[in-house]
Amino acid sequence: MQIAVCDDDPEELVRISSILDDYRQERKASICYRTFHSATELLATAKSGDYDLYLLDVMMPAVSGMEAARELRGFDQDAALVFLTSSPEFAVESYRYKAQDYLLKPAKRERLFPLLDALLAKRQASGECLSVKTKTGATLILYERLAYVEVVNKWVYFHLSDGSVREVASPLSAFEADLLTRPEFVRTHRAYLVNLIQVAELRANELTTLVGDKIPVSRQNYAEVREAYLGQLFARRGRLK
Repeated sequence: MQIAVCDDDPEELVRISSILDDYRQERKASICYRTFHSATELLATAKSGDYDLYLLDVMMPAVSGMEAARELRGFDQDAALVFLTSSPEFAVESYRYKAQDYLLKPAKRERLFPLLDALLAKRQASGECLSVKTKTGATLILYERLAYVEVVNKWVYFHLSDGSVREVASPLSAFEADLLTRPEFVRTHRAYLVNLIQVAELRANELTTLVGDKIPVSRQNYAEVREAYLGQLFARRGRLK
């Protein structure tokens, strides 16, 4: 989940960043965030679909959080908006922009953690995950948390972005149709499917994931993998402009 945090108070930005870091570590959640010191700075980089959640300070110089919300809703109707303020007087106005919540400053984990839990659960329910049956029971794997899939004999291993692994007694064919219909997944080898968003480096015969795992790339698959990988790089750069 991509999060934008916008506040003109440096101390509040540090506080929220710390809470988000704690959440990512404690929940093993796949979240990324970027901080902005003004709404003008945020609006200069935000594009439709860039962020899943905006945490906006209401009272900022030049462009307020409410004004930024109006601009954001002009090109993004789906992202969650959460307003941050030291005064509750803008609560009613915030819902004009389909605000997810309204949090009083200073930000606290007791309020932010449940909010993030709810947003991630909503994403899971919307089909942004794969359902698998492991040794211990059924579980859901968010596509964005899945680094790569490996098959060894009759077992399929789902390697996640936090380094954990889910083991499933099933043929790879039971999952490859779902995964390969998504543009970020590609077959690198007859025994591997890889999420290109989780790739740090691609070479002629292997790639390296963000957690440092080496994945083989067969000669016959290299051209397709390289084309897909470059496509993902250009797409990400375009979203960050």
